[in-house]
Amino acid sequence: MQTFKLFSIFGLLLITLITASCSSNKEIRDQRARGAEQDLYESVQYYLNSSNWETAIEYLESMEENFPFGVYAEQAQLDLIYAHFKSNEHDAAIASADRFIRLHPQHHNVDYAYYMRGIAAFYNQTAFSSAYSSDYTTRDPGAAKDAFNHFSQLINRYPKSQYVLDAQKRMVYLRNIIARSEINVANYYFKRGAYTAALNRGRWVVENMQTTPAVPDGLAVMAQAYHLMGMNDLSQDAINVLQHNFPDHPALNDGTFDYRFGRDIKRSWLSYATFGIFDKALYVSFDTREQYNPFDESIPNTAPPKS
Repeated sequence: MQTFKLFSIFGLLLITLITASCSSNKEIRDQRARGAEQDLYESVQYYLNSSNWETAIEYLESMEENFPFGVYAEQAQLDLIYAHFKSNEHDAAIASADRFIRLHPQHHNVDYAYYMRGIAAFYNQTAFSSAYSSDYTTRDPGAAKDAFNHFSQLINRYPKSQYVLDAQKRMVYLRNIIARSEINVANYYFKRGAYTAALNRGRWVVENMQTTPAVPDGLAVMAQAYHLMGMNDLSQDAINVLQHNFPDHPALNDGTFDYRFGRDIKRSWLSYATFGIFDKALYVSFDTREQYNPFDESIPNTAPPKS
């Protein structure tokens, strides 16, 4: 019986020693892992601060692979958004921001992810436009609409965020771009003789973009389109609104709408060959930005902050 007790005591001591040893080894491994993670993260900060974005991205991706639940894991994901953006990898920045929002919807810095998603889409639009034309309104406004929607989500969800003021300034710029793009498309439809399509673009601007400087041209588009479609009463309704709100619009001549305003004065061979029968469909263009645009159309150049 005493022998059994001795064995029991010895067994308990052995188990205790083994457990303590395992616990100690685990703590050592954890400390080493934390040290390795910290060393890696310090390297990330060095490369970020030295604007070596490509290497920073490599280190950040390595952190995510090796320390997905580490002390710096969430901050590294935010840094990855910023690094992708600074490397002009805007789509990758948007994808990283989307992932962070999905994984950490309650994180105290999730508003930064919403903000940077809008910023990346914003610069997607301007970068694409700059590559082809200095007039951003002549390009596909899809990225501008995406950026606008992303900033709207930020403001609606986090109205007290430190990023709201900058987002609002960019949204004013984006609204002007989107509205003017619609007028440009309307002008194109006039050229193609698609008057209903032109009308719809002008009406959308008047109904949905009332604070933008494109509204006067939206009304002019409606007046012209209704006239070309033979709907003179509706055309006059649009003219009345234009006269009341924008009496100095260049398409108004002593209060009378000039349906020939803005038309291309160059006659095509078809026009000459048909003795002007098709002159009614000559290109009509409305663009009064110089007169009605009180906003600065230059790109807001506030540098997005590092998280």
